[in-house]
Amino acid sequence: MIRTVAHYLESAEFGGTEQAVLHLLAGLDRRHWRPVLFHHPGPGITPLLKGAENLNVELRSVPRMQGKRSLITRLPKFIQALRAEHPAIFHAHLHSPIACKDGFIAAALARIPAIVATAQLFVELPMSRFTYAQQQCVSRVVDRYLAVSQEVAMRLRQTFRIPPQKIDVVYNGIPLTPFTEPANTALRTTWTGCTEQPVVLTIARLHQQKGLRYLVEAAALVPQATFVLAGDGPERANLEAQAATLGLRSRVLFLGHRQDIADLLANCDLFVLPSLFEGLPLSILEAMAASKPVVASAIGGNDEAVIHGQTGLLVPPAQPAALATAIQAVLSDVTLGQRLAAAGRARAYEQFSAEAMVQRVTHVYEDILASRGEKVHGGC
Repeated sequence: MIRTVAHYLESAEFGGTEQAVLHLLAGLDRRHWRPVLFHHPGPGITPLLKGAENLNVELRSVPRMQGKRSLITRLPKFIQALRAEHPAIFHAHLHSPIACKDGFIAAALARIPAIVATAQLFVELPMSRFTYAQQQCVSRVVDRYLAVSQEVAMRLRQTFRIPPQKIDVVYNGIPLTPFTEPANTALRTTWTGCTEQPVVLTIARLHQQKGLRYLVEAAALVPQATFVLAGDGPERANLEAQAATLGLRSRVLFLGHRQDIADLLANCDLFVLPSLFEGLPLSILEAMAASKPVVASAIGGNDEAVIHGQTGLLVPPAQPAALATAIQAVLSDVTLGQRLAAAGRARAYEQFSAEAMVQRVTHVYEDILASRGEKVHGGC
């Protein structure tokens, strides 16, 4: 029997949450699961929609609900669209702990048998009584939360008092094959010319969350290296201006949004992610799979991927001097870099493969459906 899974997110731009959704869609066994992706229209999620189309995933655009009036007029259309697919599972992907409320309401009113929510990130928000009450109502209709890290799971329990039995930790996973294929090593020359400068790479959405202003400050303290930032976002203009002010235009390069992640990683000497808060960033997992040493901020989520001193180095967030010291330590000690890289690759293969992630998610699907008395197949 093939079961339909209605995936839903309310994203307006493409980032880690959306990439994680694509990894899950790519891994679902189509002999057992039929994914349908519900989304709101908007140019910012074009990479998500193109990626889903390339995976032969059916797309359903639903209007975004804004205010009580649109909720009354548009919610019935969302419910009707869901019912038309006859899903066994409604799976929402949350980029904040209070995201996708309208989707949960629609799924509950459509009487979908199982409702699942992946919490990719926990953002501290002003918590009014009304917001808290809303979240309590939502959590009652969700059968299972999938937290991408122990940190996110802990925050869900402590902030919203979600019972531990309703939360499973399912680490994000990445496809490993791209990091075993030959890379385009000519990229490095476009960054450093004919020099032997080491390359420090960051792949991230250019947003305040990622702490990139501290990376630019750290770059000024590491004069022997070229810093390459791949990604786009609302902070790009500010970061470019900061780099220019510090006289770093030639050593801090902004590549914009890129899809050739494996090639970028193959051409760097070190990967750095100085985020201020995270769930479980895919970019760190990709760097580890590509056998690159990692320097990252010592925050929840990062510290579940990177084991300090074994698979990378962790430094306090928002401290450019400490970040620069860690970068210098890896770049100046080839043996250290190689040891961290080898251990990181082993950990990525053992803990963070897309196959393992998909298997855990589908096990949750099956577990919930079985508890409803529905027959399920015996595999993922």
